[in-house]
Amino acid sequence: MTTQTVEYIRYRIPEDRSAEFLAAYTRAAAQLAAAPECLDYELARSEEDFEHFILRITWTSSEAHLKGFRESELFADFLAEIRPYIGNIEEMRHYKPTAVRGTGSAVPTLYAWAGGAEAFARLTSVFYDKVLRDDLLAPLFEGLAAEHASHVALWLSEVFGGPPAYSETQGGHGHMVAKHFGKNITEAQRRRWVNLVQDAADEAGLPADAEFRSAFLAYVEWGTRLAVHFSGPDATPPAEQPVPKWTWGAMPPYQG
Repeated sequence: MTTQTVEYIRYRIPEDRSAEFLAAYTRAAAQLAAAPECLDYELARSEEDFEHFILRITWTSSEAHLKGFRESELFADFLAEIRPYIGNIEEMRHYKPTAVRGTGSAVPTLYAWAGGAEAFARLTSVFYDKVLRDDLLAPLFEGLAAEHASHVALWLSEVFGGPPAYSETQGGHGHMVAKHFGKNITEAQRRRWVNLVQDAADEAGLPADAEFRSAFLAYVEWGTRLAVHFSGPDATPPAEQPVPKWTWGAMPPYQG
């Protein structure tokens, strides 16, 4: 469960002061950008009433904001810029994100962009045909179950925004991770896996645009590095987690 918190500050700024207000926050934003407690921020202005502004700041936690940022040297410079507008604040509260979230259809999922279930079925069919003929990887997949490729297709489909068929029929992230325990995957094998899945993506006709392939490869790098970690002799099972959801953006840095 994430501990991050979202702070909203609503301002009402007379229109004749809006230019100086925006200039002040442009300067103050440098302190937010430098704060290790701050994940992101955005200042928005009402389209219907130009006097209303909302500042949204995502903090790593409420405590990080109140005890970290506010007690840091950065806060003094931040406060110096926005102090003239404190009296214009109409609301200043912290909010916890809920499970109600998602994206609209204006931006397609990677699953849809790739071509849906058929595309990932083609990908895994081509890929495992290569794997079983590869001297470096074939020993890892000795005795491969006939349904393995189809299960991985379900996994990738769900990861990239498709239906939760893997979760419903196989389990969550822990189920996939458990398949790698004791395998002792080497870096050379991981690299070969990455290369072969990219070749398979070409042969299976997955989209070749830079945006899709960069997101696709980002997941492959992330996933294979986790596989190496959990295949090692000192690996311990992670807490039960849902299947990760990959988007056009990047994965945030890991924080234990």
